[in-house]
This record gives sequence, structure tokens and C-alpha cells, in this order.
Amino acid sequence: MDTDRIEIKLNNKKCYDILISDDFSGLESELGAILPGRKRACLFTDSNVRDIYGNEVRDILLKVFEEVHIFSCEAGENSKNLDTIKDAYIFLIENKFNRQDVIIALGGGVCGDMAGFTAATYLRGIDFVQLPTTLLSQVDSSIGGKTGVDLNEYKNMVGAFYMPKLVYINISVLNTLPDRDYSSGIAEVLKSGLIKSAWFYEWMIGNFGEIMAREPEYVRGMISNSLNIKKSVIEKDPFEQGERALLNFGHTLGHALEKYYDFSMSHGECVALGCIAASFISFKRGLLSTEEYYEIRDMFVPFSLPISIEDADVSKILSYTRSDKKNDGQGLKFILLKKTGKAFVDRTVTEDEMRSAIEELIYKEE
Repeated sequence: MDTDRIEIKLNNKKCYDILISDDFSGLESELGAILPGRKRACLFTDSNVRDIYGNEVRDILLKVFEEVHIFSCEAGENSKNLDTIKDAYIFLIENKFNRQDVIIALGGGVCGDMAGFTAATYLRGIDFVQLPTTLLSQVDSSIGGKTGVDLNEYKNMVGAFYMPKLVYINISVLNTLPDRDYSSGIAEVLKSGLIKSAWFYEWMIGNFGEIMAREPEYVRGMISNSLNIKKSVIEKDPFEQGERALLNFGHTLGHALEKYYDFSMSHGECVALGCIAASFISFKRGLLSTEEYYEIRDMFVPFSLPISIEDADVSKILSYTRSDKKNDGQGLKFILLKKTGKAFVDRTVTEDEMRSAIEELIYKEE
């Protein structure tokens, strides 16, 4: 088994490891080492992932824990709410889970966010482990301790910072991931290069064929480099008081587009559009050259990500930004680019600038 290990620190002390592996064969020993003597595990998963990997992972867990109970919710963003969390609480209570037990999230970002929030709040906190099964969750949502659920149409408005005991990434699960979901994850990878590493961004573009073909060597390199960028940010700012906000590049308008389209577009597709919109504002402010802006826009295309939308109600999209959780009373924290690989937080972006950026996204026939 070929394994990469990335250590995440909190306040300069080791907090947890991220393992990047080719399979699940190392999971038993890792769990045994960090969770010795635990009796019960709750495998928190969704209806899609349970059918594909549920039995395999349960069998591994039974080598470590005396009891393994599976809590499964319907796949998709519509399950990411407090009703599902309530069901999870009742499940844990009925199966007599206590603070010595553990929740193990097996799934994508929705599943991981809900499992983490459940772990953070059940009995005021029990341990949990992340087994992310989508590229988006492997490079983004499973890392850094953000957990949460949606409240009506407001995305991730209820949540907590709560660190996992382990993040175990099996890259082979990406072979069963639909093409659209794979591309959605790549949007977050490209974002990490745009905010922090021009070299990595150029590497992604130069190897797009191998990446889209899911060649293991390139997938591993993509995930490892993206995680190291996120590690460098979250270790400096674990609770998003400053620099960690850079990770929200493309997310202000991206989240608004998600809500506008009622989540029919994937998170990554909306982040790609949000990155283009933010780059457009940077271009209009004279921070990016014409060539830089159009390269950023067009380089989403080889990764099967959108660069335009159909005719849309721009005012309605803008209205969603007013309830964005990045609006902290001092103004909306908007992330712009000084150049490829160098982002910064700006609080002066106006609605007119955002309107122009959204209008730029609307497809126009030549």
C-alpha cells in the first residue's frame, strides 16, 4: 500500500493526520492506533455511497469495534438540514452511543458536514473520522474542521468548527464518481492554485489530460498539492479570523448561484463561475491583465466546468449575497486576485461590481 501522510497542526500541536492511500487496506491499523478500546462506531453515510462502499467499510470497522451501526440518509443537498441531524441524534441515543464512541463519515461533503456537526453537538462532542468519497470532499470539505447544515435556503448557516481524529482518503473510490462530480471537485483544486500557487495552477493546466483521465499518479499529485495549500492556510487561521477567508475565493457569488438555481448546479460548477466573476472584478480594477482574466476564464473549459450561464435574474442572485455568512457587519468579505497565485480580502466590492460580473457570465450569442 502506497500512502502519503499530511500532518495538520492546531496551535502548533499535532491535531490529526490526513492519509492519501490507494485503497482502504490501511484503515484498520490507523483506527486501532488512534481509537484504542472504543466499542461502538456509527458509520454515517448516504444512500448512494452505502450501496457501493458500505459493506466493505463496515467489515473493516468490525475488526476494530465490537459494534458497528449504520446511519444512512438520502443522498443530496436536500438532506443537509436539522431534520436529518435530529434523526441522527435519535439513532445514536437508541443505540446507546456515549462519549467513548465514534462517528465515521463515509461520503461526500454533505455527509461529512452533517456527520461532523452531529459529532460536535451530540453529548457536547464525540470523536469522528472522515472517509471522503468525492474529490470535492477529499480536497476541501473534509479538511479543516468546518461542519454544518443548511437552514431553509441559507447554506451552511448552522454549524461548528470541530476537528476530526483522522481523514483517510482512498483515491480509488474516485473511479466510481460520476464525471460531473469529479469536475466539481477540480473547481476547488483550481481555486487553491489561483489563491496561493501559480506553479500548481500551471501544473493543473499542463496535465489536464491525465487528470481528466483519472490517472492515479496525477490524481494523487493533484490531491496532495491541493491539501498542502489548504494546510498552509488553515494552520495559520484555523477558525477563519483572517487568512482562511482566502479559501472562499469564488464562493460569494458561487453560493448565490447555487441558491438561485436551487442546487441543480453542483457546488464546484458554481464555484468555477464565482471564480470567473471574482477574476472579472479583479480585471476591471486593473489588477489582472486582459490576457490573465481570459486565461483564468477559459481554463475551466478543459476540466468540463461552465464559464457562462443562461439569461438570469441578476437582482435575485445579488439578493442572496446579502444573507451570506461572510457578511459580518463590517461589509461583505470578497476575495480578489492581485495576480494568479496571490489573493487578498477586500471589503469594498460594490453591488454594481457584482452585477457587472454576473452580467459578464450570462451567455451572449456572437
